Amino acid sequence: MNKIIILFFLLTIISTSPVYGHKLISHDDSHRDFDSALVIPDHKISWAIYENLGASETKFYTFDAKEGDSFYANIVIPNLDGLENYSPSIILMNDEMFSGKNISSDIESNIQKFLYEGDYPGNEFYEPFGQVTYWERQEVKITIPADGQYFILVLDEKNQSGKYSLAIGTIEDFSGSDFFTILPKAWFDTKLFVNDYLSIVISIFILIGIPTLLFIIILRKKIFKK
Repeated sequence: MNKIIILFFLLTIISTSPVYGHKLISHDDSHRDFDSALVIPDHKISWAIYENLGASETKFYTFDAKEGDSFYANIVIPNLDGLENYSPSIILMNDEMFSGKNISSDIESNIQKFLYEGDYPGNEFYEPFGQVTYWERQEVKITIPADGQYFILVLDEKNQSGKYSLAIGTIEDFSGSDFFTILPKAWFDTKLFVNDYLSIVISIFILIGIPTLLFIIILRKKIFKK
């Protein structure tokens, strides 16, 4: 019995880990201006950030990049009632625009806006790790024009509130220990993000129930041996 339970968990970890390409960046929701922008450690690594965005709010992110770097970002919306037509904008700007220094006469070299221009509710894709369906929105694929600090702003120009997941980068970067630390927390945060509290309750019962069951089995074996 013990071997079956251990094997089940190992198979679960192995089967789910390859499909979850993004490392989750947790935050305290305080990145509401340039000074408090959420730092993206390495824009080439594949990150995901879960967000709740209120009406008239803007979320700020920042990263450092080198001239010639490839930069990738995209937004997806969880398939939840009321979010069918939700599509916040992405704004990418460099530090020159933020600081007011050496701003080029060509505004597009300092700031770019990326809108979703597809149909609604959009193409769907299912993410097996968190068992969540998302609607796809805009993708950003550019080459960084110059060394420096860059900012990403996400806002809804229709002043709607909603939820989105912002993905940055394309390189998957997981170590063996991440499967027992980062991934479990990512699963839990995903369930909170999509308001799937039932799955959280069930998982807690399982985590409590299995050790209890093992304890009972071991205790019964000891009793019968006497």
